[in-house]
Amino acid sequence: MNIVVTMKFSNVFSVVLALILCISSPRLISAAEEEGGAKAVEYVLTLDHTNFHDTIKKHDFIVLEFYAPWCGHCKSLAPEYEKAAALLSSHDPPIVLAKIDANEESNKALATEFNVGGFPTLKIARNGGKDITDYKGPRVADGIVEYLKKQVGPASAAISCAEDASNLISDSKVFVVGVFPKFSGEEFENFITLAEKLRSDYDFGHTLDAKFLPRGGDVKVPTVRFLKPFDELFVDSQDFNVDALEKFLGEADVPLVTQFDSDPKNQPYVSKFFNNPNAKVMLFLNFTGALSDAIKSKFQEVAKNQKGKGLSFLMGDLETSTRALQYFGLKADQVPLIIVQNTNKEKYLKEHLEADQIEPWIKEYLNGNVKPFRKSEPIPKVNDEPVKVVVGDNVEDVFFNSGKNVLLKFYAPWCGHCKTLAPILEEVAVSFQSDPDIIIAKLDATTNDFPADKFEVKGYPTLYFKSSSGIAVQYDGGRTKEDIIDFIEKNKETTVKTDEATEPVELDAVKDEL
Repeated sequence: MNIVVTMKFSNVFSVVLALILCISSPRLISAAEEEGGAKAVEYVLTLDHTNFHDTIKKHDFIVLEFYAPWCGHCKSLAPEYEKAAALLSSHDPPIVLAKIDANEESNKALATEFNVGGFPTLKIARNGGKDITDYKGPRVADGIVEYLKKQVGPASAAISCAEDASNLISDSKVFVVGVFPKFSGEEFENFITLAEKLRSDYDFGHTLDAKFLPRGGDVKVPTVRFLKPFDELFVDSQDFNVDALEKFLGEADVPLVTQFDSDPKNQPYVSKFFNNPNAKVMLFLNFTGALSDAIKSKFQEVAKNQKGKGLSFLMGDLETSTRALQYFGLKADQVPLIIVQNTNKEKYLKEHLEADQIEPWIKEYLNGNVKPFRKSEPIPKVNDEPVKVVVGDNVEDVFFNSGKNVLLKFYAPWCGHCKTLAPILEEVAVSFQSDPDIIIAKLDATTNDFPADKFEVKGYPTLYFKSSSGIAVQYDGGRTKEDIIDFIEKNKETTVKTDEATEPVELDAVKDEL
């Protein structure tokens, strides 16, 4: 089974205790207390596959944490989650927090059911488990409490005076408000449906009088107004179709140009930028450099001209962007630079950029006249170890064009499971060393790009196998030497013979990028 590792790299947990949920309070008594030992209270409810669904059905609102005992981020969350559970136990009605060891074999089906892709993953289950949403709040106790109290209240708050508005609406946060002639009818009902659906993403309010709102002037009624602390400060929509409103909010919630710097207020927008489906245009430069103002101004102008055309724009300060540059395989001495990542994960680069080059280069990219940039380590000149090293510049030649049976491992150097697999794969490679039809290879996915449309790598390690005739599959079998060898023996084919014009490329052959 492929081990999922995300940028969260998380997971935690403890022993399953025999706990009793008291009727008068959600206080949970530990097994140690029952046996007369030191009193220890756990407010977080422990669930597993035997009681998970029955428990959820009993609650209109319950928070679920999926964790793994080995996960460092889970261990950090555990005391905060427990503290929040204790504070929320006195809420009226009590808000229940639960945890599930998703690493336990018997609970893995639950993790699959709830689309758990990393640890810790938190979900909110409403209406007896009929409605499931992602938890998108803070990971510290006070923040968890504040966020969840909002989640159990009405999805949209009534605004009946200016004081209500000032209590709800902040100049530093986004807010969605519906202005209606009456709190009934199709438009209002659709607005409340939207609020229920997106309450984890936005704060909502509704009013009969736009004069209570802090900015915006005249409002055509009914209207949904999206207030925001950037760009034009507010945008309106009169389309009350729920799907259309959701799309409207998603587009309005990303700044024209997202700022990637040390200001914590910008971090939520950076996350939204990278999560949106558009092609991404990223400018990296020294914000205090002599030419930075001219470059930033021109970049902002180009972004405005391209608004609504499937591109999202971000400006990153060199001081903050070091790790982002490393991710793309770039260096500080290449800035100012633009890198575009399209929806197929292909990358395009313009380094040592000047302000008057931005617009024409973007046009060249849109017209298909810019060659893709590929992050790659150098192709090894010597590659005589049993497990061959593959890099971005030759992965397609080795895997798809060598005419051989190839088992390829995608790994990350920091990944514990990859380190465990490494000596096993070495033994597999040694066992096939005398077979010229078989290649066992590895690619460091943190330092090399690869075609995302041909390899689906959601975690590390990921293994792919291709037979000599070209049949490629993701290997999801056992991770023992015997399992892997048995799979290769059953699926390998005799190397396809080729003439001189189509001679297979050797692993250490030097190849131009395109």
